[in-house]
Amino acid sequence: MPQPLAPITALTQVLLHTPAYSQMAGALSYLSDTPLPPGTLVRVPLGQRELLGVVWDHTPAQATDATLDPAKLRPIAAALDALPPLSASWRALTSFAASYYQRAAGEVALAALPPQLRDLSSVQLARKLKKLAKAAAASDTPKDPWPAPGANDDSAGQPMVLSAEQRQVIGQFQQNPGPFLLFGATGSGKTEVFMQCTAELLASSPDAQALVMVPEINLTPQLEDRFKARFASCYGADAVVSMHSGMTPAQRLNSWLAAHSGTARIVLGTRMAVFASMPHLKLIIVDEEHDPSYKSGEGARYSARDLAIYRGRLEGAKVLLGSATPSLESWHHSRPATEGGRYLRLEMPSRIGRGQLPLVRRVDMNHQPKSCVISPPLLAAIAQRIARGEQSMVFLNRRGYAPVLQCTDCDWKSECPHCSAYRVFHKIDRTLRCHHCGLSERVPRACPACGNPDIAPLGRGTERLEEQLAMLLADTRRPDGQPVRIVRIDADTTRHKGALESQLAQVHTGDVDVLVGTQMIAKGHDFRRITLVAAVNPDNALFSSDFRAPERLFSLLMQAAGRAGRDEAVAKQSEMWLQTHHPTHPLYEALKKHDYPAFAASQLKERQQAAMPPFSFQALVRAEARSQQTAQAFLNLASQAAAGQADTAALLAHLTLYPAVPMSIARIADVERAQMLVESPSRAALQRFLTAWQGVLHSTRALPECKGVLRWAIDVDPLNI
Repeated sequence: MPQPLAPITALTQVLLHTPAYSQMAGALSYLSDTPLPPGTLVRVPLGQRELLGVVWDHTPAQATDATLDPAKLRPIAAALDALPPLSASWRALTSFAASYYQRAAGEVALAALPPQLRDLSSVQLARKLKKLAKAAAASDTPKDPWPAPGANDDSAGQPMVLSAEQRQVIGQFQQNPGPFLLFGATGSGKTEVFMQCTAELLASSPDAQALVMVPEINLTPQLEDRFKARFASCYGADAVVSMHSGMTPAQRLNSWLAAHSGTARIVLGTRMAVFASMPHLKLIIVDEEHDPSYKSGEGARYSARDLAIYRGRLEGAKVLLGSATPSLESWHHSRPATEGGRYLRLEMPSRIGRGQLPLVRRVDMNHQPKSCVISPPLLAAIAQRIARGEQSMVFLNRRGYAPVLQCTDCDWKSECPHCSAYRVFHKIDRTLRCHHCGLSERVPRACPACGNPDIAPLGRGTERLEEQLAMLLADTRRPDGQPVRIVRIDADTTRHKGALESQLAQVHTGDVDVLVGTQMIAKGHDFRRITLVAAVNPDNALFSSDFRAPERLFSLLMQAAGRAGRDEAVAKQSEMWLQTHHPTHPLYEALKKHDYPAFAASQLKERQQAAMPPFSFQALVRAEARSQQTAQAFLNLASQAAAGQADTAALLAHLTLYPAVPMSIARIADVERAQMLVESPSRAALQRFLTAWQGVLHSTRALPECKGVLRWAIDVDPLNI
């Protein structure tokens, strides 16, 4: 007679990937035959599907809830017990991120896990782990002792001598708990400081781990090469792994498993890496910490830089932020402790060796030929560089051939039928592409509105700039008599795998005379042969309605200027050219002097007078609906309802709720978008209001007037308003 199955009695709370605007945003209850420790990955049924979930901590309310009927609960399908549970500090990090950024905890926690993990059974996962362990054992290398700081070898085997500024900064890092803001000029050797600090922390413990973050995927390969060249002989070939969205699902899973198991001692990644499961984390480095890419623009709209600070405090790890142009928030937090500063500022104002920052030249375009793209003085300077065998970089932050195609008769423009934006003209494949919804169509032979065959590009992008430079420099020759070689690097030319690496290799080997590109080439790259950098049209951001626009422009131009003169042999003759209609603007005056502290002081003074961040705190509530009227009505009704709720009305005295308005791009893919700004001088008051307001937003969405609302989301500490 068969033995009866053991009763399934353990009540288990499981987080699933459910968004905040859904009705299942919290942990769901399941049954298991044995109690599972919090952090265990499980597979559970939900409707007709089977999903990956994380066993979450039991709260007192959940443990004593007598309203749950065990007969109605479903059992856990399987536990992925081949993996150690996710640590308590990792769960605390995701819980804080969900709470602060007003998202569902499951949405944050599950999005932080590699996608392929969601499809593996416990048996498949066990096989995967066994295979990885076998590969790691086969590739294990003898571990050489790490040389003393300041005496180590570089990747070429030559003794590495640190500058006095680098030694001082490393000493301050070792003696203080942090967090730290490393304010170093471009070319001052910040990366070497990062590696020295990493080496010291890893050597202090046999299982210590370090997380190194960069803002963009294209900066990861070169940093990975440098770290592997430095650390592979000491900790093994598999000690350094990368994490970013450009990797295949299998690669992301392998990197995550290596970090989670402790095999990977150093993890390099973009903003998603801040959630990497690293049980022995001792150091977090955030390179180019000012970059807006650290703020997520979809899903849980978190700031990886700010979460890095929180995670460091949570896990007792040191945190080092680095930038030549720090964000104004970080700069403000690194003021002296006597004035309320929370970070320790480390400074390296000088370039390595005898390198100098480039001379900034401003070209007044009011005195140049009308409609010229490249001014004659700049063109002559580029030609001189080519003749001397040097490289130039021309920067324009707009890809495509022209942002608009226009009819000269009826004024038709290439508007996207699904978005409130223009389709960009790409001449290389004769298409009109919307960079928002992805719609791509062939360029019409004549105007669709009036039939006029004379339709012309309006404005310019990198594709058109490349074409015009090729025409203007057609008679210029390299020192060997060969014609000029121009390469364009932007999102269009680097779509294929390996394209970016191939183009950057051409630049590094000297096969390129003029490099044309967007902000993709303006930051983080170590171009040794470039002696001239030119910004063709930087004025657009000077008078933007976004109060952060001047900060972003100054950072971008300073970073672009930093690409020139990085080799001390040519540093004295390096230049940064600005083509502008406003040459006396204070921003350009500060840029000419490479004076970030003066620029930051003036901007912070203006923001304090206007009660803008970091002297106040903001959140945006965004709504998407089938009509703009419905989207705005939902936000305005929710605002009005807040005054009638006791828990929100009490907080309104400490807040300002502005009326709902369309977003700057009001329609994308036939979905209308509106936003409402919430502002407060108190971060705590803003957070309490947003938490209490969640229920109001849910109930408002159910009103008849809000029937067409598709979704809504709260963006805390928004970067774009």
